[in-house]
Amino acid sequence: MPGAAEGCNLATVSLHALALAVEVATTAMAVTGMVYFAAALIAARLFVAERKQKLPAFAPGVSILKSLKGVDPGMLDAFRSHCRQNYGGEFELLFGVSSLDDPAAGLVRQLQGEFPERAIQLLECPARLGTNGKVSVLAQVVPHARYEFLLVNDSDITVSGRYLERVMACFARAGQAQPVGLVTTLYRGRAQRTLASRMEALGIATDFQAGVLLSKWIEGGLKYGLGSTLAVRREALERIGGFASLVDDLADDYELGARVAAAGYRVELAPEVVETAVPAYGWRGFADHQLRWLRTVRDARPWGYAGLIFTHGLGWAALNVIASGLSLVSFWLLALSFFLRLTLAMTVGAEVLGDRQVLALLWLLPVRDAIAMGLWLAGFAGDTIVWRGERFRVRGGKLVAKG
Repeated sequence: MPGAAEGCNLATVSLHALALAVEVATTAMAVTGMVYFAAALIAARLFVAERKQKLPAFAPGVSILKSLKGVDPGMLDAFRSHCRQNYGGEFELLFGVSSLDDPAAGLVRQLQGEFPERAIQLLECPARLGTNGKVSVLAQVVPHARYEFLLVNDSDITVSGRYLERVMACFARAGQAQPVGLVTTLYRGRAQRTLASRMEALGIATDFQAGVLLSKWIEGGLKYGLGSTLAVRREALERIGGFASLVDDLADDYELGARVAAAGYRVELAPEVVETAVPAYGWRGFADHQLRWLRTVRDARPWGYAGLIFTHGLGWAALNVIASGLSLVSFWLLALSFFLRLTLAMTVGAEVLGDRQVLALLWLLPVRDAIAMGLWLAGFAGDTIVWRGERFRVRGGKLVAKG
């Protein structure tokens, strides 16, 4: 049966060609991943050198705005850290809630009692201006703010005593023609007891913040903001239409920075790191939160999201070991990839962010990277996200309620 034998030979050749193609592809991706790790390391070292530079003396009046809904872990301590500022200028804290019956309102009243010397206001903001409740509240708080500089951060953000000093000084940085319109900060996560919470904190410290530093270096500065800190000039905010223009945006922090940059202002990264409380996620909550972030990035920067394929270097190196039939070269690539990944994790997590949890969690890094690779693929499979228990679709950066 020469025909059958010939067909069998062709099938064998095709399978061999496919196996070779997979081996070559995974080798190329593993090498590209190592290049990414090395580039992120360079970006981290440059940031470490940059933040050693002396900041100019600049302490204008600033209004700190917080939109609250419910009580997060450690929230009162986070509020207290904002009251204990070693700051040369004046500042006030404005807390907005959609209803004074919200449990968060009680914490604000307690804060007012503990710090009577501080200007602290609790404001009821009942109007729902769009699908993003947080931004709806902020838009109603802004008219009550006294100062030219406004600072927004999430309710669970804990800061150092020099937070305002370091953030606001960035508005006086010289050296470029464009004025500084917005200042943002890196952040680390404070994990709770669950494994999923620790995975999230590890990802923040060793993956997400590394990507922020690399984009800053490659793009010659940041072009977006981070919810950990959004300090903005009032004139820049008004030029982009105020918070009212963001009430239907999911990634309001990203969009605020992007629009300020598009309006001709600089976005600066302060030499300050804040801390966010990571919820005690179960695996479902962890996956929902990760997919919300991933699909938001995919919607905002589709090519950037596709480019995340190159950040999974450790996963590609592991797949290359299998695809190459356990070759010595593949094990060498895996070892080198793991060394670079570990070095990046320690440099960004421990040195840049000062995250004391990172070293104890490093043994989870390969597992975390494998899960992250799977979630990145899942991010392509739809546009639905879960936010505060509600399901939405993300369309053109806007939240569309799911019926």
